[in-house]
Amino acid sequence: MQEFDLYAVLPELVLLVATCLLLVASVYVPERVVATPGVEQDIFHTPRGVGFVYFFTIILLVYLIFAFVGRMGDPALVAMNGLFQSDPLSNLLKACSCGAVLVSLIYSKQYLTDRAMFRPDFIVLALLALLGQMVLISGANLLTLYLGLELMALPTYALVAMRHNSEKSVEAGIKYFILGALASGFLLYGMSMLYGVTGSLDLIEIFKTVADPRINHLVMAFGLVFIVSGLAFKLGVVPFHMWVPDVYQGAPTAVTLMIAAAPKIAAFALLFRLLINTLLPLMGDWQPMLVVLAVLSLVVGNVTAIAQTNVKRMLAYSAIAQMGFVLLGMLSVFDEHAFSASMFYAITYVLTTLGTFGLLMALSRKGYDCETLDGLKGLNKKHPWFAFIGLVMMFSLAGIPPTVGFAAKLGVLEALVDGEHTFLAIIAVMASLIGAFYYLRVVKVMYFDEPVHDMAVSGSGYAKSILSLNCILVLALGIVPAGLMSLCLDAMRRTLLGS
Repeated sequence: MQEFDLYAVLPELVLLVATCLLLVASVYVPERVVATPGVEQDIFHTPRGVGFVYFFTIILLVYLIFAFVGRMGDPALVAMNGLFQSDPLSNLLKACSCGAVLVSLIYSKQYLTDRAMFRPDFIVLALLALLGQMVLISGANLLTLYLGLELMALPTYALVAMRHNSEKSVEAGIKYFILGALASGFLLYGMSMLYGVTGSLDLIEIFKTVADPRINHLVMAFGLVFIVSGLAFKLGVVPFHMWVPDVYQGAPTAVTLMIAAAPKIAAFALLFRLLINTLLPLMGDWQPMLVVLAVLSLVVGNVTAIAQTNVKRMLAYSAIAQMGFVLLGMLSVFDEHAFSASMFYAITYVLTTLGTFGLLMALSRKGYDCETLDGLKGLNKKHPWFAFIGLVMMFSLAGIPPTVGFAAKLGVLEALVDGEHTFLAIIAVMASLIGAFYYLRVVKVMYFDEPVHDMAVSGSGYAKSILSLNCILVLALGIVPAGLMSLCLDAMRRTLLGS
């Protein structure tokens, strides 16, 4: 192992070692039995023990964020004999993933404590999923990409089914596992066909080989179909979206946030690594598939969300439509502006999602989950500031100025028009108008309906402060988006030049 190899993977090694130490240390944390009314006795670690693990994890994630931000000025390099790459794009995305997991844990603490789920194993599984995301984002080889994908997915399956006394949670975990395994099989089969045609697992070598007119284009086309299908499953876009609503609704809200936030950044990285870094010479083959997936996701996601009364299920269909926008940004021919607009959209969508689910958990309490529109009725009369946070998040998801969602949608639409995809831009605008209905319905419920029950805001003052900062950031980036846009564009440009 060369010195630069160790430097490239150092943050991942730190995360791996720290997670393993936390897992071992949690074995020695004393346990006690707590009787939960109406269910069998449940075992969970004492607050003191899990408090140490939680505090150490927060420090670890803050360190990782600063480590990756500090590396963004470094040139792109490929390490570990071509298995791992560290470039500006990967460092930016990994910093965002660490930040998303950090905020998710802060929002989730009180929610998990009230449901006897605030345990070291929850935190360890979240960190292992984050490690998988980091490996996936920096994958420079088909094997590395697949290993990162599985390392991200397997802990998430366990998290979804962790609330073992809930039938919905267990059912969601089984559905997620079965359909996730199917998606992984699709992707692995496509990768094997790609290897059979090119004779290499290295992304750079595959990029050079697929442009050769002598390769077997029939086998390559079949492999490409399987790869795009596997990517569509992981992104949760139509028609491979069947797992998203059930998992979002069935999983505990804290786990839903773990699925809805950071993994979306890793999914964008996988999309970029496979389609842009590797299969760009075949853009004429995969671009029509992305067009179909994007248009179907925009239409089906937004139209179906109108009929939902469960907020988590509505946000699931919203996520399907939002991923359609991310796909639209990948359609321009080698245009770093379009790719950076898509990355900006993914990052800001995660930021808005954090605030949305953070609000739902703040309005939940022991014995009650705020998941329906009835739970939000009259919020402005009881807690005006939290109603305003909800308004900002809904406006951002709908793409209404001055929130960051408007800047993100505008960037993708501009890229479509510049790339002469005006018809797709019109479809995207029409779909956004449909989506605005159910987002504004949530605002109407919070501001104009009468409360149906007493409302209480749970969580520590620290979590509430982070939620307020989340809201302010969504507004600030909407008013002044140039800084983050320039950061995304610079990272994308330097990564494309380096590759």
